[in-house]
Amino acid sequence: MSVAFTKEDSAETAAETMLPEKPIPAGPNLVTANGLAQLQRQLAEATAAYEAALAIEDINERRRQAANPWRDLRYLNERIRTAQLVPPPESNDLVAFGSRVTFQRDDGRTQTFTVVGEDEADPKAGTLSFASPLARALMGKAVGDVAVLGEAEVEIVGIG
Repeated sequence: MSVAFTKEDSAETAAETMLPEKPIPAGPNLVTANGLAQLQRQLAEATAAYEAALAIEDINERRRQAANPWRDLRYLNERIRTAQLVPPPESNDLVAFGSRVTFQRDDGRTQTFTVVGEDEADPKAGTLSFASPLARALMGKAVGDVAVLGEAEVEIVGIG
């Protein structure tokens, strides 16, 4: 085999293993107890995947397989290190971090979301990042209050 092919393969492998860092969101890293547990589960999964990759004999394949878990380990360790656990709200008088809020949109749709940390947020699953424009508009409001979001308005109909 020509050295040129070896170098090309090595360059290709190096490019595949030098993944960009996952961006760390600016601002505080607020988490619910569930969100912190979720980060810890993801860290355990990434650790297992990284350890499995290290067991691969072929060095190029080992590097390829280890790249994603290694990047995830760096990200997750940082997110857990900076996590600020926020207890559930003491009352349901105002929308706060951890609140489950139901609101009605201008078009009549009613939606319910729980305000959570950025890593835990999944709107399809009913969780919304506290840093999102909608959550910021809802925070500090009470049932019956109207929150303005750009051109739209939403009325809070329940906090739980």
